[in-house]
Amino acid sequence: MSEMVVEKLKKRFSASVLDSYSFRDENTVVIKKEDLVAICRYLKSDPELSFDFLSDLCGVDYMGREPRFEVVYHLFSINKHHRIRLKAMVGEGEKISSVVGLWSTADWHEREAFDMYGIIFEGHPNLTRILMPENWDGHPLRKDYPLKGR
Repeated sequence: MSEMVVEKLKKRFSASVLDSYSFRDENTVVIKKEDLVAICRYLKSDPELSFDFLSDLCGVDYMGREPRFEVVYHLFSINKHHRIRLKAMVGEGEKISSVVGLWSTADWHEREAFDMYGIIFEGHPNLTRILMPENWDGHPLRKDYPLKGR
């Protein structure tokens, strides 16, 4: 079923899909960050796909690579019982659109990615720290963050 999802995405958003691959029966689609919200809206609203649950969203730091960060979205359809992983690359100091308007659970996930990596989610209603104190200096999951702290 997941292969069908990937094919539908490639057909509908051919210019936005940068790569796709499968590993251990899990499909991943790498997309342009500029088209994230449109792709997610389509995945959620298409009756054949019905991705109604954002089960996880996280950041990844690839220090030394450009763009440096990756934001990973794990989507699941409760009705259709299929899943997909979306990845979007974000450069240092760049922004990526928030998906809180589609899945309210993105609220805390995006805040955590902001807190730990400094990834900015444009349009987020309350992009503030969630794990670290407000006066914390830096983002502790970045690969260049000092191991012993500041």
